[in-house]
Amino acid sequence: MLENYRVPVEKLKKKCETSGFDFHTTADLYPLQGIIGQRRAAEALEFGLDMKKKGYNIFVSGQSGTGRNSYTLSIAEKKAEIKEVPDDWLYVNNFKNPDSPIALHVKAGTGKVFKKDMENMIESFKKEIPNVFTSKEYENQKSVLVQQFQSYTQQTIDVLNEMGKKYGFLFKQTERGLITVPLRDGQSISEEEYQDLATEELEVIRKNSSALSLETVDIFNKLRKLEEEYRNQVKDLDQKMVLDLVDFHINGLKKRFKEHLCVIDYLDTFKSDIIEHIDKFKGDKKQEMNNPLAMLQMKSSETFFDKYEVNLFIDNSNKLGAPIINETNPSYYNLMGRVEYKNELGAMKTDFTQIKPGAIHQANGGYLILQAKDLLTNPFTWNALKRALKNNKITIEGLDKQVGYVVTSTLKPESIPLDIKVIIIGDPYTYAMLYQYDEDFKKLFKIMADFEVEMNRDQENVYKMARFIATHCEKENLKHFDKSAVGRIVEYSARLADHQEKLSSRFNQVVELLYEADHFAEMMGSSVVKLEHIEKAISKKNHRNNKYEEKVLEMFDDETLLLDVEAKKIGEINGLAVTGTGEYSFGKPSKITVTTYKGKAGIINIEREVKKSGSSHDKGVLILNGYMGEKFAQERPLSLSASIVFEQLYSGVDGDSASSTELYALLSSLSGIPIKQAIAVTGSVNQKGKIQPIGGVNEKIEGFFKVCKSKGLTGKQGVMIPHQNVKNLMLNDEVIKAVENEMFHIYAVKTIEEGIAVLTDKKAGVRNETGAYIEETVYDLVNKKLEAFSKENKNEQKQRKKR
Repeated sequence: MLENYRVPVEKLKKKCETSGFDFHTTADLYPLQGIIGQRRAAEALEFGLDMKKKGYNIFVSGQSGTGRNSYTLSIAEKKAEIKEVPDDWLYVNNFKNPDSPIALHVKAGTGKVFKKDMENMIESFKKEIPNVFTSKEYENQKSVLVQQFQSYTQQTIDVLNEMGKKYGFLFKQTERGLITVPLRDGQSISEEEYQDLATEELEVIRKNSSALSLETVDIFNKLRKLEEEYRNQVKDLDQKMVLDLVDFHINGLKKRFKEHLCVIDYLDTFKSDIIEHIDKFKGDKKQEMNNPLAMLQMKSSETFFDKYEVNLFIDNSNKLGAPIINETNPSYYNLMGRVEYKNELGAMKTDFTQIKPGAIHQANGGYLILQAKDLLTNPFTWNALKRALKNNKITIEGLDKQVGYVVTSTLKPESIPLDIKVIIIGDPYTYAMLYQYDEDFKKLFKIMADFEVEMNRDQENVYKMARFIATHCEKENLKHFDKSAVGRIVEYSARLADHQEKLSSRFNQVVELLYEADHFAEMMGSSVVKLEHIEKAISKKNHRNNKYEEKVLEMFDDETLLLDVEAKKIGEINGLAVTGTGEYSFGKPSKITVTTYKGKAGIINIEREVKKSGSSHDKGVLILNGYMGEKFAQERPLSLSASIVFEQLYSGVDGDSASSTELYALLSSLSGIPIKQAIAVTGSVNQKGKIQPIGGVNEKIEGFFKVCKSKGLTGKQGVMIPHQNVKNLMLNDEVIKAVENEMFHIYAVKTIEEGIAVLTDKKAGVRNETGAYIEETVYDLVNKKLEAFSKENKNEQKQRKKR
């Protein structure tokens, strides 16, 4: 009977046939271009990067180690190579509103040229403009204006003196301006004489002074107008004298940047400001350098010229294509840019030259790659990024604006238009959460590139795996691998995928094996990596991580953990679970016991009662109620109390992979038929008695094999698995050899009935023509036990009523 369910040796592992390889070592292969087994994700990335419409940014979803980061970067680099280099960006002073600096854009590489030209032009102005004001032409024209003004002024003073004589006053020109001096006998009075005047004389002088002031108001107004006209004439002369010089330099700059209208507009306002503040360029070479006041004035003058600087904000002169920025620390300021401050004499000051770019500015016109975890754990960054993408512009704001506080006044730089493709790399859970709870996300990230954790194990992908190894050998300067080593790596990849027809896409684990095998080849003096080096690397890797497994096996050996692998017992069965720490997991057998007795409590999950059971395990136990109800409670209520427990398990249990195991033990307890303890069981069951597949089948089989080997192989031990899991078998060679020698066995079943046959050597039970189960089958015995329980319950109810 067992032969019908025994899995053939050839199905325990799909070996990689290396005889078909057309190479001796990976040195014979061309390096791999692209990625293996990610066609869907690659197509999604290609499509997303090519789409120019708004909102077609990309979320790359997948598990770590699938190549999502390296491939995303490589395909972005290819796209960037064929794109035009974006413009340079500069911030310049806004002469009309200094708090709002102006953003200029020029062709790539032109920004630093413009900055240098502006610096040279200002230096030229500082040298040449003072020379204009020391020229004879300027001195002659200004002298004419001075003489005219002095002549008009003297004429006016003469008129004033004529009027002043009538009131006893003389008008006199001093450093403080035009003043009146009292007269006595036609002569001006000195200060001492004025102080000695009698009160009556002083009163007369005051009256005369008031009368004179009233009479000369119009003349003084005319004099002030003359002074204002003179100053304006001098200013016009100053501007006229330097206008040609300023135009010469600025017009030359306009010709060089005639294609950039924003630069032309800026130069016009720049020219107006230069002309307006021409006095700042005159200079005074006679200032004493040891005079503190003079030094302070010079410092102020130098600060004045700062407003003519150019802040080269983004310089793309060294780019050969579109920029790619892989921002590893996307804090708010690192991503969105900032305005920095300088401490000057205890005061925090800033200007447009302190505006610094963020990653989004540097990637503008190209690609910005971000990690979802880093992005979402930085406060305010996610909302700021969304705002920029929605508005198609980048605005530099401080965090105080983000939280609604305005602590200090600061700059408001002009926003820069945004043309960018943002690529966020994360896991499927993060994508699902963002898509579900963030309305903006689904509008802004319309492309999802999903990286698979496995791929088909076909000839093409196996060959690509070999080329992948060749690529890494060249890239990392590793020894090349011979064909036997490549074949073992393919088998290792299939084991990682837990599938005979699949290969793992988690290339980081494959790469680790390459490094470690290369190390052992080096130690053993081999010029190429061979099969023995791969096996040693795998063995050593397991040994580094299996301390917990060894401790568990020791506990089975000294019977701290009780597990019978030989006898037959009623209501007891060996179940299998997977546990582990970190990347290493292993199978751990557990004793499951079931007790049944009359009552109506149903099936009691002891793990659940003590809160050591997960929801999936609870579901599996409840399914047993459905199965028992359909099989044995069609004509009468199910009068049963049963308790199920994982013996010596104190850390909790979850998952439904033991549900069929528990059902077998339950049926054994009810029927009184013992179960072979030499066969461990795994597999979930549905309410109809169909066995369903489970995970970790290889670890579970190997875990039970190690316990049996430790206790002594008898040739009767084995593991029973769901038939669907046969395709997942990639067992190690030791287990396969034991199966070949008939010292260990793997059984695959489809139904509970088949499982009962393997575990008890008895038929589960079929109904005869009357609908009853055939005598002495498992179901018949269970049915009789349940019928007895039901009768006893009815009798007890009758007795209670009589009382």
